[in-house]
Amino acid sequence: MSRTSPPRHPASRRPRAADPARLAIKGGSAGGWTVLAALARTDVFAAGISRYGVGDARALAAASHGFEAHYLDGLIGPLPEAEEVYRERSPLTHIEGFDVPVLLLQGSDDPVVPPSQAEAIRDALAAHGVPHAYVRYEGEGHGFRRAETIVHALETELAFLGQVFGFETPGIPPVTLT
Repeated sequence: MSRTSPPRHPASRRPRAADPARLAIKGGSAGGWTVLAALARTDVFAAGISRYGVGDARALAAASHGFEAHYLDGLIGPLPEAEEVYRERSPLTHIEGFDVPVLLLQGSDDPVVPPSQAEAIRDALAAHGVPHAYVRYEGEGHGFRRAETIVHALETELAFLGQVFGFETPGIPPVTLT
């Protein structure tokens, strides 16, 4: 018995294209690493938002705790044998590739991806003149839990995108890019 697809709406047959000047990427944790890696190594996106993202795999391996202490061994390889792979895959190694605005959101008490990861990216972006903003949420860990943090983070993301892409965000405080 064969299955057939429902008929497609005529509008779905039209080619779709995104405005490359308004294409952003967002992710958290490993998704934050993806954001940073995509910004460092491609020219696809016009802005990026990284929530508690990994910027330096080698530093993360050195700082990992307990259960996750050898997590990267399976993903990248054991150290010191895979040192070059860690270096090559780390967005911080390719900071010269960043040329679009970046928003970094980080919890101060993150035991999985410590604030030093976001701060290293922040410092490297500043040294290379890349527009960016860094927001550190005191008392937050890996993933934001408090309602006020979640609301602030979402409003900050909206304000960031509004500033970068040129649209108004009434009632939302602006983000200062440095």
